[in-house]
Formats: sequence, structure tokens, C-alpha cells
Amino acid sequence: MENKRAHLEMLQGIINRMAGNSFLIKGWTITLVAALFALAQKESNPTFMYLAYFPALIFWALDAYYLWQERLFRKLYDKVRAAEEKSIDFSMNTSVVTSETGGIVKTLFSQTLLAFHGVIVASIILILLISKK
Repeated sequence: MENKRAHLEMLQGIINRMAGNSFLIKGWTITLVAALFALAQKESNPTFMYLAYFPALIFWALDAYYLWQERLFRKLYDKVRAAEEKSIDFSMNTSVVTSETGGIVKTLFSQTLLAFHGVIVASIILILLISKK
């Protein structure tokens, strides 16, 4: 029972780090996009608004990667939880559960990421359209 508990604790630590990374990515997205908009306003240079796409899209993809990794480790956690003590080998190989998560593209367009990052990208588009008038 001790091996299983130790393996589950290791997996839980990884899951917590992935969730923390995702949270940080969201904070950096808002910070950088807002900073670029403020700079565009201050300098009266719309080029900075176009640059806001770069962090918005890159951080969207990075957030999707971390969420996908978190899902993989959650599936691995469930697999280890259901396994018998004698089969615990402390493997962190998520390839055994990859087919169960739907892939990174599905994660990229998941409801949670679309609700956050999609709104940011849509806001950038809207602000660019309004500023052109």
C-alpha cells in the first residue's frame, strides 16, 4: 500500500504544478495584452495593438499544453489508483493514457480555454475594429 500512496503523491504533485502553470499563464496573458494596449494608447501607435495577438495566441497554446498534460496525469493517477499494489512501478509515462484525453487540439478548443482565451482574442479584434473608426 505504501508504494501506491507514494506514486499517487508524486502524480498529485505534478498535477498541482500543471494547474499552477496554467493559472500563471492566464495572469501573464492579461498582463501582457493590457500592457500592449496601454503602450499603444500612450504612443498613439496601433502596431502595439497588433502585437497583442502574439502573447494571446502563444499563451493560449501554452495553456492548452499544460491543461492537456494535467489531464494526462489525472488519467494516469486514476490508472495507478485502480492498480494493485504489486503492479506499482512508479512510472510517469503518460503514453499509456494518451488516447483517453482527446489530444492537445481538442484541449486547445475546450470550453474552459475558449471561454478565457477566446474572449481575449475577440476583445483584441473588437478593440482593433473600434480604433479604426
